Amino acid sequence: MQPGLWLATGTLAAVLGMALLEDGVCRAPDGKDGSPGVPGLNGRPGQKGDVGEPGKSAQRTGIRGPKGDAGEPGAPGIPGNQGYHGLPGLPGLPGQPGPKGYKGNPGNILEQPRPAFSASRRSPPSIGRTVVFDNIITNEESSYSPQTGEFTCRVPGIYYFVYQVVSRGDLCLSITKNREPIVSFCDHNSREILQVNSGSSVLSLAVGDQVSLTTIPARTNMIYSGSEADSVFSGFMLFPEMG
Repeated sequence: MQPGLWLATGTLAAVLGMALLEDGVCRAPDGKDGSPGVPGLNGRPGQKGDVGEPGKSAQRTGIRGPKGDAGEPGAPGIPGNQGYHGLPGLPGLPGQPGPKGYKGNPGNILEQPRPAFSASRRSPPSIGRTVVFDNIITNEESSYSPQTGEFTCRVPGIYYFVYQVVSRGDLCLSITKNREPIVSFCDHNSREILQVNSGSSVLSLAVGDQVSLTTIPARTNMIYSGSEADSVFSGFMLFPEMG
């Protein structure tokens, strides 16, 4: 027998003998801890747990995360109240000229209005006011009034007015437009014989303008009224205003 084997056998016998002496039972000695085993395989996934209670809000102290994706559009809201009108915008740029229109049909001069009048005076002399020629000779378009002595323009255009007034003394007259003197004429007659004071003017008139013959109040005006001679006031349109 080898010395090592003999030593191991003697040690084992001594240990067994001590165990029998302590408990009176034959018991083997405790073994040493084994080496750790190989890790086992992963188990199967467990079931999804219940939803937890909402957490309490807390002041955010962490770093803000990235913006999430846009959600689905919500339902349209109720229309709001109408706002106030804004300030007017600036005028736009002028547009392009339109195409030239077609040539119109030739006009008929017989169908055009032709205002014209002539009236003589039969009323007594007057001083410092409109001279009324109350006896109508011609009154096309009925533009002259024998009651007021005024011609009222109804067709805009260029007009010619003329008068011949008989007097025995000094006479100053004005052709007036809307009661404002346009031209004035004076005739001095120291011999007090019948003589004619005449004057004329071309006026541009708009619709509603009035033309009359007026004496100048600062003068001694003596308009003759008798059967020997007539005082006449006349006017007519030379041509209408081109539109």
